[in-house]
Amino acid sequence: MAGDPLTPAVSERICKHMNDDHVEAVLAYARHYGGAAEASTARMLSIEPEAMRLEVDGQPLSVPFDHSLSDSEDAHRTLVAMLRALPQS
Repeated sequence: MAGDPLTPAVSERICKHMNDDHVEAVLAYARHYGGAAEASTARMLSIEPEAMRLEVDGQPLSVPFDHSLSDSEDAHRTLVAMLRALPQS
């Protein structure tokens, strides 16, 4: 089953969910995939086919995906896979 196209409204919905319910995951994306190892805060600003746009400690940061996202379901699978690939501490 295909997901919704990655429209601005879908991006906003994903970002709201991540920022409201998965704050630590967003920070982990910034630290591990964005190279901001010392980051203390991170907010997801948008999900685009090529990258997620974050605000990390007040500064913009782009975290590229390993492929171009096709839809909202692909975005969900990719974000989950990125979290699962993180080293366990």
